[in-house]
Amino acid sequence: MLVGIMGGTFDPIHTGHLIAAERARVEAGLDEVWLMPANVPPHKPNAPKASTQQRWEMVCLAAEGNPFFRPIDIEITKGGVSYSIQTIELLVQKYPDTEFAYIIGADMVQYLPQWHRIDDIVRHIRFIGLARPGYELDMDQIPAHIRSRVKLVPMPQVDISSTVIREERQRSGSVRYLVPEAVNRYLEVNRLYES
Repeated sequence: MLVGIMGGTFDPIHTGHLIAAERARVEAGLDEVWLMPANVPPHKPNAPKASTQQRWEMVCLAAEGNPFFRPIDIEITKGGVSYSIQTIELLVQKYPDTEFAYIIGADMVQYLPQWHRIDDIVRHIRFIGLARPGYELDMDQIPAHIRSRVKLVPMPQVDISSTVIREERQRSGSVRYLVPEAVNRYLEVNRLYES
């Protein structure tokens, strides 16, 4: 089984995430995409605005209705900072018969050579890079042993971000259609991101 892993803060998860996950699934021939909220993201200076439990519940709601999407709480249950190599080692140990591919933006592909323990990472998993329109990625700048583990797939331009959604909620605006309807209801019921 080939599984795509889409990790993130998901504060909140939005339709852009789901479009990217579906695009990666179809273009890379994935059997499933696992949506994996980070416990404490290592490269984000500010803590998530929603609690870990709230972010997890929103991911579960967003995955409903798509039989190919599965929420996975491995980073949340592990606790602490969510480092890729530790997560990958846990996944490989827990699911030895599954092949994994991390779904990342093309902008992140460029930085793969700088990832902590990237040589260990590429021994365990592959990468699916989502190439957005107009973004120039020079694959020749990436070492061959990493480049051979990356598949680029086209991604439509979707200009939605969790930051914009939080800002819209803070000023009492509507985020309908920016997030799945079940997530929109969750935000309203729990008054998340309101000022």
